[in-house]
Amino acid sequence: MTDFSFRIEPEFTIGADILNRAGIICKPYGTRALIATEQTADKEAVERLITILLDADVEAILFDAITPYATAEAANAMAELARGSRASMIIGFGGLKTQAIARLTAIIARSGLEIFELLDGKDPESVRIFSNKEDFLPYIAILGEIDPFVFARHFIAIDPRDRSVKLVKSPKGLCAALVLDGTCMRSAALKPVSTFDGISIALEAYCSRSANFFSDALLEQALSHYSRLSAAFDAETSVEDFMSAFLFTSMGVALSNPGIGTSLAYAIYGRFTVEKAQYAEVLLPHILEKLISVRPEKVAKAAALLGVATDGLSVAEAANAGLTAIRARLMECGLSSRLQEFGLILDRLIPIAEVARDLEFIAYSPWTVTAEEAFELVKRAF
Repeated sequence: MTDFSFRIEPEFTIGADILNRAGIICKPYGTRALIATEQTADKEAVERLITILLDADVEAILFDAITPYATAEAANAMAELARGSRASMIIGFGGLKTQAIARLTAIIARSGLEIFELLDGKDPESVRIFSNKEDFLPYIAILGEIDPFVFARHFIAIDPRDRSVKLVKSPKGLCAALVLDGTCMRSAALKPVSTFDGISIALEAYCSRSANFFSDALLEQALSHYSRLSAAFDAETSVEDFMSAFLFTSMGVALSNPGIGTSLAYAIYGRFTVEKAQYAEVLLPHILEKLISVRPEKVAKAAALLGVATDGLSVAEAANAGLTAIRARLMECGLSSRLQEFGLILDRLIPIAEVARDLEFIAYSPWTVTAEEAFELVKRAF
C-alpha cells in the first residue's frame, strides 16, 4: 500500500445557492474583504456578493482588473490594495486565473515575499514566525470552474517573465474556506468541455504512480458523476453532478497527482487566452491512448465507471472501448478535435511542451515523460 496522509483543508460548503451564506462564512475572518474577479465577470453576481457581505457587516473592496492576459504580476497590485485598505481576507470569485492571483495575494500581502520568489520555488512556510497563521491573509475561494489544486498544497500560476506556468507552494491553512455554489458553477456545468476536462484530470490522477486506495475511491466517485454528465449536458441535475464530480476530483488530486495532459493544457493556457478546458478535451484521447498502454486495468475500470458496456470484454478490449466511447462523445458534442483549430502554431508549442514536462507532479506519471514525448503528444493532438 502506498503511504499517504490526509487532512481536509479547507472547510468547504456546497449547495444550490450557497452564495447567500457568504457573509456567515467570511465573518470569522474579519470585517474587510478584498474580492478578486475578472473584468468579464457577471456584474450582477459580483454586486450580489458585495451586498451579502455588507449585510453581514463585512466591507467589500473590489479588484476587478484581472484580464484574459493576466499573469501572477496582478497579485502585486492586488497586494498593495490589500495593504492600503487593511483587508482582513482575500476572496477569489471566479475561474483559474482569478483563484491563482487571489491565492498569491493572500501569501504576499503580509509576508514580505515577492511573487518571483514564489514562482522560483520558495516555500512560504519558511517565513512563518513560530507557525503564526497571521503571516498570511485568509483566502476564500468561490469557484466558477474546476480547479484541481484547490485542496492541494500547491497551485499553478502564470510567470509574467515569459508566460510559462509554475507550480507555486502554498502555506498550510491559507485557504480558509471553499464555496461551491450551483448558481456560480452553472455555466461551467452545462458546457461539455468542462466535463471532459474533469474526466481528463480524474483519469490521470487515477492512473498516477502516487495514487492510493483512498484517492482511487474518490476518483471513482468522480468518474461516476462525469458519466451522468456526459449523457445529458442540458439536464437540470447537471449542476449537482458537476459540483460533486469537481469535489471528488479535487480531493482525489490532493491525494494523488494529475499528469502530462493536465500540465500541457495549463502550459498552453498560460501562453494563450483560450480556456484551459478546451485544450484539455483535445488532448484527452491522446493521453488516454498512452494510459491504456501503461495502466490498462485502471483504464478498463474507468471505462465501466463512465458507463461504457464492458461486460464480457478482456481488460485490453474494455480499455479500448473506453477510448472509442470518449472519442464518440467528443464528436457528438461537436467539440474541437485539433489544437490547430485554436489558431496555434506548432513551432511555438515546443518550449511550452518543455515547460509542461518540468512541472514537479510529472515525476509521478505512470510512465517516464521526456520533453520530446510531451511535444510528441502535442503534435498528435495538433
